[in-house]
Parts: sequence; structure tokens; C-alpha cells
Amino acid sequence: MPIYEYYCEQCEHKFDKLQKISEETLKECPNCHQLALTKLISAPKFQLKGTGWYETDFKNSSKKETTSKTEGE
Repeated sequence: MPIYEYYCEQCEHKFDKLQKISEETLKECPNCHQLALTKLISAPKFQLKGTGWYETDFKNSSKKETTSKTEGE
């Protein structure tokens, strides 16, 4: 899920919100409760979850394919 950045034009409160892409844009500021929020255009933010990727994860499988193709030629 992407993290969106919002700014309230009324109280100048700035915050990030983790939302699904299908969710509607927020309109009410959680700080002053006015309908003055604007979604900001900013650098993409994301979260990596799980164990992640390692250099060795796919290294062995590609070596085997390359070696077998070389030997077959």
C-alpha cells in the first residue's frame, strides 16, 4: 500500500497516511477537523515487508542455466 502525504491549508498540519490505492482522498484534517486537506505530490514512499531479497536468492539458479547451456553448445 502506498503512503500519501497530505497538507491542511487551514492549520498547516502536514502528515503521511498509509492508504489503499482504491481508497478515496482524505478531505477532513485530523488536527483541526476542517475540510481543507490537499494531497501533495512528493517523492514516492514505500515499505518493504518480509525477509527481503538477498544477493544469493537467485544466484544459483541462473548459474545452473548458464552452465548447462554452455556445456550443450
